[in-house]
Amino acid sequence: MLAFLDAVPSLGDALLVTGDLFDFWFTWRRVIPRQAIRTTAALVHLARRFPVMMVGGNHDRWGSTFWDQEAGLRFDAHRLECDVAGQRVLMVHGDGLHQEHFRANVLNRLINSPTIIRAVATLPTSLTFWAADRLQHNPTYAAAHPEISDAAMARQRGIAEGLLSADPGLAAVVMGHTHRAAAHEVSPGRWYLNPGAWLDGHAYGILDADGATLHRFS
Repeated sequence: MLAFLDAVPSLGDALLVTGDLFDFWFTWRRVIPRQAIRTTAALVHLARRFPVMMVGGNHDRWGSTFWDQEAGLRFDAHRLECDVAGQRVLMVHGDGLHQEHFRANVLNRLINSPTIIRAVATLPTSLTFWAADRLQHNPTYAAAHPEISDAAMARQRGIAEGLLSADPGLAAVVMGHTHRAAAHEVSPGRWYLNPGAWLDGHAYGILDADGATLHRFS
């Protein structure tokens, strides 16, 4: 990841992060998650000389004001609209936009609850990280049940198509969440892009005036 962030300015004009960059993130007033410090420092350094925009995912939505005010990124917990190659692009992570399995739906409600966010801020960090570890994504389960990911991927494409249909001024919708890479031209010159999971072979996507493409960093 650090080598990729170093190379980003040679790959495009801005970096769009679609959420779940971190297994878990919570912005405490005086604490930065230790396991994220090198990636955080690299993002801060990159944002001083290059546009970096990020939406929160279900693992790292609790960014509060840290990314905007201290890190210098442009951040929104849920959705972010930006300009790419002179065209409007919408970024959303993808969770909570459709009916998922019961556990995911419950977690989504908890993650977006102001009461839960205030409560987590009062807990010891060791307890918070212990709970986050218990609730994190299980890649073994996902690999054993590809039909779940396939269904989520199809639903997400439908959501992207709906967003594009509802707003004719949008040129592209960029999403994450499913860990499944996709680059589809929904209609001439209008795209849905999901770069896929970085941990799955260092996947990333490029969106430019010619459209959306999928790549792997090496």
